[in-house]
Amino acid sequence: MKSRDIIPAWSRILSGHKPFLALEITKECPLRCPGCYSYQPNHVGEGIALGQIADFRGRDLVERCLALVRQFRPIHVSIVGGEPLMRWRELDVLLPELGRLCLEVQLVTSAVRSIPVSWRRLENLELVVSVDGLQPEHDLRRAPATYRRILENISGHTVTVHCTLTKRLLSRREDLKEFTLFWSSRDEVRKIWFSLYTPQESEKTEERLSPQDRVDVLQDLRRIREESPKVHLPNSVLDGFVHPPRSPEECIFAQVTTCMSADLASLIAPCQLGGRPVCAECGCMAAAGFTAIGNYRLGGLVRLRDIFAVSRKVGLLWARLRGIGNRT
Repeated sequence: MKSRDIIPAWSRILSGHKPFLALEITKECPLRCPGCYSYQPNHVGEGIALGQIADFRGRDLVERCLALVRQFRPIHVSIVGGEPLMRWRELDVLLPELGRLCLEVQLVTSAVRSIPVSWRRLENLELVVSVDGLQPEHDLRRAPATYRRILENISGHTVTVHCTLTKRLLSRREDLKEFTLFWSSRDEVRKIWFSLYTPQESEKTEERLSPQDRVDVLQDLRRIREESPKVHLPNSVLDGFVHPPRSPEECIFAQVTTCMSADLASLIAPCQLGGRPVCAECGCMAAAGFTAIGNYRLGGLVRLRDIFAVSRKVGLLWARLRGIGNRT
């Protein structure tokens, strides 16, 4: 979210709409990454994983996505999966359409296949490439989206590299610096983002960070941010990691984002992670940023989250009076 988006987003909230829309445009993915939230058994609903639902292809997919955009009227659309590039032909039609609607679009991909050259001309598009640590660990976790393939497929594009830090990726603390140095040296990389792994309730895996792991990695990130200008981690985001929202109801990002699964009918709840995420261990970069922004006091007096809460109540009431609004 850019600063220029604040007023339009606030306007959408006051009118009873959520300003952000996240679309899982396919259930297909050639990867099977450890800890992937999309394929958790309760991602879409109780006992329903992403791979169990229907999805679409061709013009049908494009028209259904555009219908959701017309329904929810967002200012920003995130396209995720599965792996969105499994539907690159459809995206080749959809992305320019979203540009003509003046919508900012973020597409999150593993860069497992080549990215169309024509997308370089789309000023509204931000490509985010997911990378899991240094090459040996990444290639093991994310084959066939190996380092070699990523570097081939992002050539000529401008991308943001995003790494979700898990316990397994923090076995050597110096790896984080090496990772940052490698991707900072690439001309294609405009920014580097970091999130922390968010577990599901009752989860016991090698991905889950301990409380001390979180403290240690945040200290490392503060230092690395100062050494590497491409690392985009404002104080607001780091503070949001330290003090995550206690529930989805307190998470501004969850409250302002509509998340639709690949059947383009099922809502992902309570947030884009689906299932039963442990909010006390939330590591979502977007949630952290919105949480910290919400704690900012306007004029040193009123918290923005309090203004948001009142605005949302007004918007929901207005939407009910008109018989419109987002499904919740």
